[in-house]
Amino acid sequence: MKLHILAAGKPALTYAKVGIADYELRLRRYTNIKISYLKSGDSLSVSHSLLEKSLSSYRIALDERGHLLTTSQIVEKFDKFELDGSIKELSFLIGAADGHSPELRDKSRLIWALSPLTLQHELALLVLMEQLYRVYTIKNGEPYHR
Repeated sequence: MKLHILAAGKPALTYAKVGIADYELRLRRYTNIKISYLKSGDSLSVSHSLLEKSLSSYRIALDERGHLLTTSQIVEKFDKFELDGSIKELSFLIGAADGHSPELRDKSRLIWALSPLTLQHELALLVLMEQLYRVYTIKNGEPYHR
């Protein structure tokens, strides 16, 4: 199963860029992962681009209004995704500064809140990358998560 992360705007914070690159490298041991950075803009234009670029995938919108999931629940979801042969790619959608459009939320299969706090997009991306890495180490029985 491929992972595709789509985010509005490239990270500017040095520590975020370094952390994202580190987790991307670590994740490549487990899965095919791609990060695409889209042009920043207003909610409607960014949401439109996110929908367009994630057309044939299982969409997961990251939004503070979504479901708060524990790491164990995320692992369970990944297990189900992998068993479902129809899911070839998961797309994680990180929107504009003013959030996702209602249309994007409606067209996403899951809305996941990394936190009830609103996170700057590059911090949301870093937290997402860490959680994805954590999921794969748990699934492989490796010690990172302990």
